[in-house]
Amino acid sequence: MNATRPKDPAHRFHALLAFLRSQAAGGLALILAAALAVVWSNDSGADNYFHLMAFPLGILPLDGWVNDGLMALFFLTVGLEIRREVTEGQFSSRRQIAAPGLAALGGMVVPALIYVAFNHTDPVRLRGWAVPMATDIAFALAALSVLGRRVPISLKMFLTALAIIDDLGAIVVIALFYTARVDLAALLAAGVVWCGLYALNRAGVRAVGAYVLGGLVLWACVLKSGIHPTIAGVALAFVVPMDDTGHRLESALGGWVTWVVLPLFGLANAGLRLGGVTLSDFGTPVMLGTALGLVIGKPVGVFGATWAAVRLGWARMPAGLSWPQLFGAAVLCGIGFTMSLFIGDLGFHGTKVHAEVKLAVFTGSVVSAVLGMTALRLARRVARRAPLFRRIDEEL
Repeated sequence: MNATRPKDPAHRFHALLAFLRSQAAGGLALILAAALAVVWSNDSGADNYFHLMAFPLGILPLDGWVNDGLMALFFLTVGLEIRREVTEGQFSSRRQIAAPGLAALGGMVVPALIYVAFNHTDPVRLRGWAVPMATDIAFALAALSVLGRRVPISLKMFLTALAIIDDLGAIVVIALFYTARVDLAALLAAGVVWCGLYALNRAGVRAVGAYVLGGLVLWACVLKSGIHPTIAGVALAFVVPMDDTGHRLESALGGWVTWVVLPLFGLANAGLRLGGVTLSDFGTPVMLGTALGLVIGKPVGVFGATWAAVRLGWARMPAGLSWPQLFGAAVLCGIGFTMSLFIGDLGFHGTKVHAEVKLAVFTGSVVSAVLGMTALRLARRVARRAPLFRRIDEEL
């Protein structure tokens, strides 16, 4: 009888490093930071939490530096990832991008319509229409990682591609609809800086430091312009050379974003006083529009758009996926945490509605995670027992 050889320490160490660098690990770190914020904001030191987040540090308070400053690094990594996938990855051909692209579009439109249906009579509440549009890729992949081998790699790739396009859509929405005022002089200065960085790219400059320094100036100009400064991160991503320079920058930022930026974001934004929450709070238009947009709108939009695209011949799914597995992933797309909280802060910061949005995002994301993981656990059994699902699986 052959004994299983234990893995050597070096192998275990490299496996640990691979996990720590993964988006799933980032999702777990974000969950822990958010949990800490919820506990801290509801214990005897709750006032200290809220005073700390509002503590002024120069031109911005502490939570402002997290949301407007550090999150620009997050958007920079998202932008670099989008560019890499467009040039050499999953988005390099129309056929590859069609399925996740249409799924992401459906997953943005349907939740927004659900929110609008509940809040269209109040212009103030209506500002949150984009809150349930987002998918948190770190949380979603963390949920998938819990299921291990029950989830095929092709499903993880599809969900990752969908979430990247979803993030791009959220970035466009933020730029177009969540800008209160525009300082044209500062915006012009930002454009000049961006053009200068593009000229460096065309001139063959490959020093990472040059783009980092230019990115800081670009961020300051965008902040002054009135457009949300995180957009500077995306703008910088599209002028950084996508050769060794872009790869080095993305690699250098990865660990910081995973273990510093996102946990700090969760800590700064997940604080919510739960002491006064009652059942009636779950019946407000903002609560219903946001939570139902995530729990129902996301899976309906993602799954429905994908099904229609495949049936009409507009797209083809990756091999090895079944409809039940795709449905489970569509439900997981309702985990909107990071970007949903971010958009909620842009729309309602400093108002009473902001607490409702946080509660709705928490509730919708948790329910989506539980339902999605349950659906994926049952997906293989359903596909085996139901001839209809098996036949569709073979077609894919």
